[in-house]
Amino acid sequence: MASVKVFGSPTSAEVARVLMCLFEKDVEFQLIRVDAYRGPKRMPQYLKLQPHGEALTFEDENTTLSESRGILRHISHKYAKQGNPDLIGTGALERASIEQWLQTEAQSFDSPSAEMVYSLALLPPNLPKQPSDNGNSNGRDVAGVGSNANASMGMAAKQQRGGSQQPMASQQQQQPGSASKEEELVRVFEQRKKDLEKLLDIYEQRLEEARYLAGDNFTIADLSHLPNADRLANDPRSRRLFESRKNVSRWWAEVSGRDTWQYVKTLQRPPPTDANNNNGGQQQHVQGAQDGHNKNQYQQQHQQVQQQRY
Repeated sequence: MASVKVFGSPTSAEVARVLMCLFEKDVEFQLIRVDAYRGPKRMPQYLKLQPHGEALTFEDENTTLSESRGILRHISHKYAKQGNPDLIGTGALERASIEQWLQTEAQSFDSPSAEMVYSLALLPPNLPKQPSDNGNSNGRDVAGVGSNANASMGMAAKQQRGGSQQPMASQQQQQPGSASKEEELVRVFEQRKKDLEKLLDIYEQRLEEARYLAGDNFTIADLSHLPNADRLANDPRSRRLFESRKNVSRWWAEVSGRDTWQYVKTLQRPPPTDANNNNGGQQQHVQGAQDGHNKNQYQQQHQQVQQQRY
């Protein structure tokens, strides 16, 4: 039995980061799929570990963690001698650069990208309308990005980081008079898009001189961007954020094309459901399901993932 356990849903951005890191480091682990939403049917054994019902809980022997970036650091340090050796760097300067860009992702990329993902999940496919140009701005102050966030939308996006888009997308078929809600979602989307454009302009300059954010190697600083960026890059309403910037586009193609990320995406697909056991639309089929993952299983499915990509 693997000593490492991950409790959560692979559709959660927090959980997806951790799963990819484990695959990059060839760490054998057990994934215990837990419904990302709170309720009386939540796994009792999970609530003992995480009484507040957070999206992610990570166990490694006597260590229990719930913040994804802290977990990335833990995995990269503890399992430094196996798998990808570059995730956390080797020298002090390299590690300082990794930490700088990891903090940039946490403080300046995560919030606007999560709120955009949340908005896109609720808006109809024709909204927001695509502009005639990319509307790039030349922001220079990373610390100032995202300062105008709507507080209530921020809380909703925080929930989005913790679970699947599908239940929230279903909320789109909501109460009458949703036009004003759509207008608010579009307004927030456009504001956060501007915030993200400023940050990606900084990334564009950085990636002019380096292959990856922290230097010449793929690290946890790049990895941490993947869940939210993947959803934005695959939606035609937000894709140009990446495509319109030459260096960002090249970087994104490299990091998102890694086999480990493609495998994580296969885990995000919902398992088949029993049409006769719908529970009024509240599917509980992933709750408590357990998946063991190790290097051999990953390698066995590698060819299948490649075929799915091409």
